Amino acid sequence: MSDPSTASVVSTPGAHPTDSAAPATAGQPQSNDKPRGLLGDAWRDLRRKPLFWISATLILIFLLMAAFPSLFAPGDAVNGSLSRSLDKPSANGWFGYDVQGRDVYARVIYGARASIVVAVLSVLGTLLIGGTMGIIAGYRGGWVDALLSRIADVFFGLPFVLGAIVILTTFNGSGSGNSKAQIMGLVIASLIVLSWPVVMRLMRSSVLATKEADYIVAARALGAGTGRIILKHLLPNCLAPLLVYGTIMVGSFIGAEATLSFLGVGLKSPVVSWGIMISDGQNFVRVAPGLVFFPAAFLVTAVLSFVMLGESVREALDPKLR
Repeated sequence: MSDPSTASVVSTPGAHPTDSAAPATAGQPQSNDKPRGLLGDAWRDLRRKPLFWISATLILIFLLMAAFPSLFAPGDAVNGSLSRSLDKPSANGWFGYDVQGRDVYARVIYGARASIVVAVLSVLGTLLIGGTMGIIAGYRGGWVDALLSRIADVFFGLPFVLGAIVILTTFNGSGSGNSKAQIMGLVIASLIVLSWPVVMRLMRSSVLATKEADYIVAARALGAGTGRIILKHLLPNCLAPLLVYGTIMVGSFIGAEATLSFLGVGLKSPVVSWGIMISDGQNFVRVAPGLVFFPAAFLVTAVLSFVMLGESVREALDPKLR
């Protein structure tokens, strides 16, 4: 008894199996789309989100303010005239003048540089140190993991504000005579020291969940070295949580810098930052509320922009949230 499946395959001499499929594809455009990776899918999803474009536009404006403040405010942000002390907003000074006769609008614009530079450098340092420690602890395991985890627990147990006050009061107290760069460097160092354990735990958990994947086991079986496995396979597949957390952390560090400067232990004059402006204007809030309102408004907008961008990136990189 003949098999009907084989009978259908056998055709008359001279006939080709592909002849029947040719008319179906004739006239149809050939798809040249390459398969997208994680970042490609994330970018495709981000382009459809209005929240992403709003937050990205605001962040771009703040970055331009930090890089080229003279384009937004040609006035002097450091020197002022006492004859204009506490003058109301006008055409000459859009946000008015502070108690020393300095242009508040110019100071708000120039204050973005210190706040954003401190936040971005602190985030980069935190991601570098915490990410490196997390990769080593998660990949090596054993006593290395136990040792690094206990060191992280020690720093993780330090209260953030109290630890920053202790560090900055010790090295940046009154009469220290530090320069602008030294003051900013101390604030950046304090933020990194108190924040890297969170990144270390995040990277460690990602590495532990990834290092036993099939492609890692296959690369190890093919003789790939530790450095190649980490840089070629582990790191690209563990960066997504760090990108999300790092974006949100920029906004958090902007707020942390303003908090420390408001308390008098962070950035100090002659550095211009939003936290310093809020601290200087709190005593005159009833007479000139703009001294507190305008820098606070810029501060809140910057923090919310980075937080919204981080949330958009998190939703785009997490397939479960799409």
